[in-house]
Amino acid sequence: MADPTTKAIEGRSLGRIAWTRLKRDKVALTGGAVVLFLIVVAVLAYPIAAIFGHPIDEMHGDLIDPNLGGLPKGEWGGMSWDYLLGVEPGHGRDVFSRVVVGAQVSLLIAFVATVVSTVLGVTLGLLAGYKGGWIDTVLSRVMDYFLAFPTLLLSIALIVVMPRKFLGLSGTWLNMAVIVLIIGGFSWPYIGRIVRGQVLSLKEREFVEASKSLGARTPYIVFRELLPNLVAPILVYATLAIPTNMLFEAALSFLGVGVQPPKPSWGQMISDAINYYEFDPLYLIVPGGALFITVLAFNLFGDGLRDALDPKAN
Repeated sequence: MADPTTKAIEGRSLGRIAWTRLKRDKVALTGGAVVLFLIVVAVLAYPIAAIFGHPIDEMHGDLIDPNLGGLPKGEWGGMSWDYLLGVEPGHGRDVFSRVVVGAQVSLLIAFVATVVSTVLGVTLGLLAGYKGGWIDTVLSRVMDYFLAFPTLLLSIALIVVMPRKFLGLSGTWLNMAVIVLIIGGFSWPYIGRIVRGQVLSLKEREFVEASKSLGARTPYIVFRELLPNLVAPILVYATLAIPTNMLFEAALSFLGVGVQPPKPSWGQMISDAINYYEFDPLYLIVPGGALFITVLAFNLFGDGLRDALDPKAN
């Protein structure tokens, strides 16, 4: 007879096991906390800028010294209680407000582009891996062709030739939509190849063969059997793709073909700061540091998530 004081053995789901592993990784949790904070800042960017800063396109010429080439008056780039991170050289716009709103722009583009690339990559990767044959051959070659393109140069060319108005969009919104489609449209083969390789392995497993023997149709096998087993690599890819897409957007804005003024972008601010970094280094450090911290936080969290979701981990 079993001892009534003995505690029953409790089964744990894969999600609970992964969460237990992730909680032990303090570095990943720190990165996740920073990511969560940045997301909150991005969502509340305009209220935060209104409370602690000034409108992003409002110029304060009285804070700029024309005798010093347009540098801000005062030390540390004109920092004060009214201008927490100083003012922009040449224009006198509030750096704090532009950095906060720039976080919204960068994260929005990165998140949406990641969703586009993930949906495309997972869909076509599933199709190629499960169907096989000529479909797999064609899609695999398409992935190879996309990966062979010089994406940055092609992106610049596509953005330059885009019309000023398209599908009801114009100005900043059209510019951001084009960037999202370019980043998402050219980065999907990375997750597509990962998903294809996983599906090639999973479709030979016993649980898939059992579903087929019971008469399960293809949609059921794909969405109920294969896709749940792909959640871990998809999540890991997404957390690591977001910072990569942020850097790509920053590179386009740095080169002058990304987000256009007056909408702020970290890459655009870094590009503007090149002309003043010798005399006002803070204007370069602030957006550069924000980009560095954001990318580092996402990478640390993504690495920790990958380790937590690894079934071979202890």
